[in-house]
Amino acid sequence: MCFGARARCIGYKLLILALISIIANILLYFPNGETRYASEHRLGRYVECLHGILGGGILILIPAAVFIGLHHDDCSGCFGHADCGKSCAMLSSALAAFIGLLGSGYCITISALGLSHGPYCSTHPERNWIYPFTQSSGGYLFEYSKWSECQEPHNIVHWNVTLFSILLVVGVIEFILCFIQIINGILGGLCGLCCSHEEV
Repeated sequence: MCFGARARCIGYKLLILALISIIANILLYFPNGETRYASEHRLGRYVECLHGILGGGILILIPAAVFIGLHHDDCSGCFGHADCGKSCAMLSSALAAFIGLLGSGYCITISALGLSHGPYCSTHPERNWIYPFTQSSGGYLFEYSKWSECQEPHNIVHWNVTLFSILLVVGVIEFILCFIQIINGILGGLCGLCCSHEEV
């Protein structure tokens, strides 16, 4: 069974998803492409959690690199036994996938909280900066008429909902792929160990 090939396929998918996550998180810092809100510290609390850059990005790039590098798994083996090098590589990929689970889980959690809490914006006519949708517990997502309460930044509700939704979906897909690789890595490691014992 080609456990290594399956892991490499997952690795390439995670690489693409991690890049999407990083880009989406960076865009959250610049509503409508404007930099002044970041410099004035007028971003929502969940925007600054780096969940897309750190969780869905960097912590996913680690297992992605491990999975993609599995074709170099002809290591010297574990505990001095050269015949189980591939088994150790597959089992270590399961450990790397666990790191990916933590990263994607963090991305999912913060994205869900960001969607539920709503954006930080200036309302009219008070012009004060508040979280106008906090009490709705995410209900504002289906009440489009209320989105106009946020006057500044322009279209901030659309911006936040779109990007947080992308990060949420990406995080869920990353979580599923890492979970699949944990199972794949354990099965590949155990199968390799069994095969090496049979050869002996």
